[in-house]
Amino acid sequence: MVPNRRAFLTATAVGALAAAPATAAATAPGPLSPPPHPAPTALDELLAGNRRYAAGRPRHPREDRRRRRVPAAEQHPIAVVVGCIDSRVPPELVFDQGLGDLLCTRTAGQVLDEAVLASVQYGVEELHIPLVLVLGHERCGAIAATLEHLRTGAPVPGHLRLLVDEITPAARRTRSVPGDWAELTMRAHTTWVRDAIRADPAFAPAHVAAARCDLDTGVVSLLP
Repeated sequence: MVPNRRAFLTATAVGALAAAPATAAATAPGPLSPPPHPAPTALDELLAGNRRYAAGRPRHPREDRRRRRVPAAEQHPIAVVVGCIDSRVPPELVFDQGLGDLLCTRTAGQVLDEAVLASVQYGVEELHIPLVLVLGHERCGAIAATLEHLRTGAPVPGHLRLLVDEITPAARRTRSVPGDWAELTMRAHTTWVRDAIRADPAFAPAHVAAARCDLDTGVVSLLP
């Protein structure tokens, strides 16, 4: 992340996370018309789709040939999902959504950078998407790599340094907290990303939430 952006996000968001102890449980006019779903409805729809996915009864809605014609003209996604690149958590499958339903941006460990922030802003300002959901998950490889670096002090190769630098603050805050360090770090980092997006005036029109996906059950639960 560009240093001045990191400094801004840190100043506005980390304080809010530090105030709460970590636990183991845990519309401007634009070119398109506003979406038909307000934020609570959009979030409810995502969680309902996740229940279908977790139960092994996905509908795979809005994916047929006829549906392709609808978003071909213009799109009205119900949510922006900021998620991890992990192959086990594709948002369209995890939330059982179809073509044109989600605007997804994915980086390892859902790490923020300017491209991610600009993509989210495009969804909020230009497409009037009412919901931004930051999605973390258990057994995240980027989290594991960060913790391994902190344990051993081994050098981080190449571009992976960015991931480790961005996740390290959450790892340091949770290191002395009882519980699974990787799980605690994932939760703290995911909520930090949520709070950083919330604190940026560019995303003021949207409701911003954070959630965790359980890889074993497929269940997504909201994070406080």
